[in-house]
Amino acid sequence: MNLHKIFGTTPGKGMQPKEVIAYSVAGFGQNMICALVASYIMLFYTDAVGLLPGGVAMLMLGNRLFDACNDPIMGSIVDRTRSRWGKLRPYLLFTPIPIAIITVICFTTFPEASYTFKFTYATVTYVIWGILYTILDVPYWGLSTAMTSDTHKRSIVLSVARIVCTAGYGVVTLAVPVIVGSIQRGVTGGLALEEIPLEMQEEMRMAIAAALRPGFFWIAVAVVLVATPMLFVGFKGTVERYYEDTPPLPLGQNLLLLFKNKPLMLIVLAGILGSLKTVFMTGGVYFAKYCLGNSDYYTIITLTAVPGGLGASLLMPWLSKRYGKKNVFIYSHIFGGLVLLAMYFVGWRTQFGIIFNLVGLILVGIPLGLYNILTYAMIADTVDYLEWKEGIRAEGICFSMQTFISKIGMAACSFAVMITLSIVGYVENVAQPPHVQDGIYFCSVFLAAISMLASIIPLFFYKFTEEEQARVVAITNARKGIDYDGRPVGTKTDSA
Repeated sequence: MNLHKIFGTTPGKGMQPKEVIAYSVAGFGQNMICALVASYIMLFYTDAVGLLPGGVAMLMLGNRLFDACNDPIMGSIVDRTRSRWGKLRPYLLFTPIPIAIITVICFTTFPEASYTFKFTYATVTYVIWGILYTILDVPYWGLSTAMTSDTHKRSIVLSVARIVCTAGYGVVTLAVPVIVGSIQRGVTGGLALEEIPLEMQEEMRMAIAAALRPGFFWIAVAVVLVATPMLFVGFKGTVERYYEDTPPLPLGQNLLLLFKNKPLMLIVLAGILGSLKTVFMTGGVYFAKYCLGNSDYYTIITLTAVPGGLGASLLMPWLSKRYGKKNVFIYSHIFGGLVLLAMYFVGWRTQFGIIFNLVGLILVGIPLGLYNILTYAMIADTVDYLEWKEGIRAEGICFSMQTFISKIGMAACSFAVMITLSIVGYVENVAQPPHVQDGIYFCSVFLAAISMLASIIPLFFYKFTEEEQARVVAITNARKGIDYDGRPVGTKTDSA
């Protein structure tokens, strides 16, 4: 009974606690894999494989933009899917193994090969990884709308799922820097990069790269072995209540639905403008290694954002119910943007600056924790808007925009960090001069602040409030003769 109170569910009626748990477990595994690639593939490319930052910048930008453009196509494919498991759950059954294999392949190297081969190999394998991950990611998040149409229950299930997803992401982002730092210290004999004599730097640079290559490979193997079974739990333990067996729309017509969904387009625009607000996490691994002098410190950087984000995630259902998702988004992002600006102008080279930045990251975790739930909950609402307006329930195409936003953000952050390193003259695995350190800090903090503040602009035009969502759902359900849990009106027991 306690779980029903926590999750806002009713015994024997509609979505049940075991579904929320299964859905969240799948998210934990999914985000372990995502964290490994999103946070460390660039460091692997530059410091282990030896690719130039400028080349990695173009690789990441091109691949991510290509991958993002695949999202609406994948969304349309999901909406056209008809199977005995539904249209969303089948993808949690058939994609985990291929994703596990390609993740390990991405972290496999050929040190004796030419630079051209290494770059081509990295590009091709990264493209394939992105395509396979999209095939999983779009239906996974769309599944939340098929479990219940009650916006408050959705906020709860997405809050729980995002907390668990953050934990999965955090396990990897906390553990990998420690392993990488240990590998580096094993090569240098415990010396920091700036302590290595000038005549030994080239030898050490190559030795560190040689040690990192197998290290990253076995990290990838360990991550996928833990994460993959969790995805199957999500397939087994969830129920699609809103599943339509009507003939699917043609691909082109389904894509056009995006532009008929004004609330969704405003959320997408906000996401694009805010695409650099997490660049401090992307650049943090370089900041820790080359500005603070120890890769292990990236664990601390990651941890500082957790308390604010976790607290915000726990409060999200209450905040959205009391103040509305739109208002929570706007005011939290104004707060976060101002904190980041203050961090940048205080700087990091003094003890006070370091402490100020650490406190600032705790506070910045608040809008990020809220955002991780807000966008999913708001996009879920736009599924109802589209069904009310067009008579078509298109979870796939709508939630493809969430993954589109995420990939645009990853592309922008990766490109910003890599192009900054290229401009300032970064050389891997050696001590960096002050102007390179300053470039890393500018990219990581100042650009994040501007992006976070810019993201609120489209929300001033967002009119699809919680009251409007409840109204259109009531109208739509009346048309179909069902209630909020997807059951025919008058049904006393849950038939799902």
